[in-house]
Amino acid sequence: MLENRTAASGDVDSGYAWWRLVLTLVLGTVACVGNWSVVVLLPTLEIEFGTVRGGASLPYTGTMIGFAVGGVLMGRLADRVGIVLPVMIGAFLLCIGYILSALTTTIWQFAALSVVIGLGSAAGFAPLISDLSHWFRKHRALAVAFAASGSYLSGAVWPLVIEHFQATQGWRSTHIGIGLFVPLVMVPTGLMLRRRLQSTTYAQAEAVTEAARNELGLKPNVLQAILVVAGFACCMAMSMPQVHIVAYCGDLGYGVAVGTQIIALMLGLGVVSRLASGALADRIGAGPMLIVGSSMQALALLLYLFFNSQSSLYVISGLFGLFQGGIVPMYAVIIRQFLPPREAGVRISLVLMATVLGMACGGLAAGYIFDATGSYRLAFLHGFLWNCVNLILVGWLMLWPKLRRRKLEAMAA
Repeated sequence: MLENRTAASGDVDSGYAWWRLVLTLVLGTVACVGNWSVVVLLPTLEIEFGTVRGGASLPYTGTMIGFAVGGVLMGRLADRVGIVLPVMIGAFLLCIGYILSALTTTIWQFAALSVVIGLGSAAGFAPLISDLSHWFRKHRALAVAFAASGSYLSGAVWPLVIEHFQATQGWRSTHIGIGLFVPLVMVPTGLMLRRRLQSTTYAQAEAVTEAARNELGLKPNVLQAILVVAGFACCMAMSMPQVHIVAYCGDLGYGVAVGTQIIALMLGLGVVSRLASGALADRIGAGPMLIVGSSMQALALLLYLFFNSQSSLYVISGLFGLFQGGIVPMYAVIIRQFLPPREAGVRISLVLMATVLGMACGGLAAGYIFDATGSYRLAFLHGFLWNCVNLILVGWLMLWPKLRRRKLEAMAA
């Protein structure tokens, strides 16, 4: 049943490719529930398990670690056998993880099962992005942005659903419901992605990326390392508002419901940002788009330092969503532009693993900074400084080809 049918190379940029994009978006939206359910639950976990803010952040860190490791493992698997098997595995892990987490009695048990949930959610991100990138050339950045938008669309939809059912049915019943619902959607949708591209399509893509690498003048693993560190840094910054905005609103007296609405707004606008940045990157390039997004994210983090009224948090969080939504997909586009296409699954997953670990470490660090200071002010500043590291690395990556070209011209002269 899981056998892959081979598609003709003419399927690239075809009507079928766009249909595959829709299916990818659906899968990402459903599978990435694991990234956001724990954010909504964070204040509840403090009370349920009698822990502090840093301890309540551990399940989020566990989810992100599972998400990061699972992305690499499933990305490698997708490179070898296609996307269907990783999706099936992800559906199974999410089902088991959510149902068992509803039965936990300690924060450590819940955190351990959050790792399982993260492993399952990983099937809905990096492997899907890698898979879809092979089906587009002309509109690759837009397609990658669509695939990556599943995570943010998940963040716009799931927190509202979870908050409603958590308030009416309790968080444990809500988790069981998620565990039963997710595989009912993922399994049949994943089976629709059985078609695969011919080997000649990969050969043609390899010739293009090899020429681009020669022009860039960086070895594949050097470029990979730069993107890994840059991805980690940008998401250390990105994690503060995304992970703690619900708890932050609760601390300010606005309530968890307001925080949930704000994060839904942030991530909903993040979807708009991802799609807009993808369309723009197809015109100006992924590198310049990455610099624009990172610069604007830094600006939004600074705004959080000076404004904390309810209305200003809605505005700033909306801007934050618009500014940062397009950053992560650009790493995948750069990898597909310069690195071997047959290794896209694992290479994209490695960089996205770094971004996820950045989210995990940033979310945990912000929790402990809050515990130490009683305020999120230094946590926002901490994120801003990491954002500066990202800008330095990405800026150098953009300038390097020009510096290298001038050096070669001077040597020739």
